[in-house]
Amino acid sequence: MEEFLDQRSNRVGKSSASPVKKPAQGALTQSEIRMNEEGVRALMRRIMLSILFFLLLFTFDLPSSIGLPAEDVQLVTDGQYFQVAKKMIQEAKSSIQVIMFEMGYYDQHPNTPSNILIKELINARKRGVKVEVILEVKEGEDRTTKRNQRTGKILSEGRVEVIYDSLFKTTHAKCMVVDGHFILLGSTNWTYYALTNNNEVSVVIRSKEMAKGLLDYFNQVKVTGSKNSKSQAPISK
Repeated sequence: MEEFLDQRSNRVGKSSASPVKKPAQGALTQSEIRMNEEGVRALMRRIMLSILFFLLLFTFDLPSSIGLPAEDVQLVTDGQYFQVAKKMIQEAKSSIQVIMFEMGYYDQHPNTPSNILIKELINARKRGVKVEVILEVKEGEDRTTKRNQRTGKILSEGRVEVIYDSLFKTTHAKCMVVDGHFILLGSTNWTYYALTNNNEVSVVIRSKEMAKGLLDYFNQVKVTGSKNSKSQAPISK
């Protein structure tokens, strides 16, 4: 466009000047040629980066966990978690393993969502389901430790096996595995605000392979923990 305007100005202001030669029809201007060359170079860079990525992908050994198959995956957000967790516990037939950073039981509010889930774990144990729970504890009297100690006592009284993790390591996971097949995994703690008010994201996964991997991890944490929240004696294998 700038070239066209310059040419028009020359014709109007300098009628005696030599006529400007127009480029042949179909010919590319220098600007268009430069743009085409830059586009080709950008395309070549993208192709080379893609080739490099795939070479790296097949050169290095990746962890097998990346490729674990799943039969189904469903998104669970915010308040949906409570209903999904409750249903999974109620329908459990053989085993439930829970590993939780914070699990709160509120004596003054017996019908809060976390209380209901804790009671459902005890009811599952009464049905003959094997129920194991790993909880986070620290030295001292922080809120999470006090809540988990209180909840652990209630679960233990209901014959649920409770393991407290090592005082030297924080267990920040929030995961439940049911019947070695179904997994509920995400950001949600079993506390009032997490189950009713927070923005939380989890997934339900149906996968025996993934469940096996998580149960192996559960048992690794379990053997370093203790049934006494203030003891460092590890659980025997």
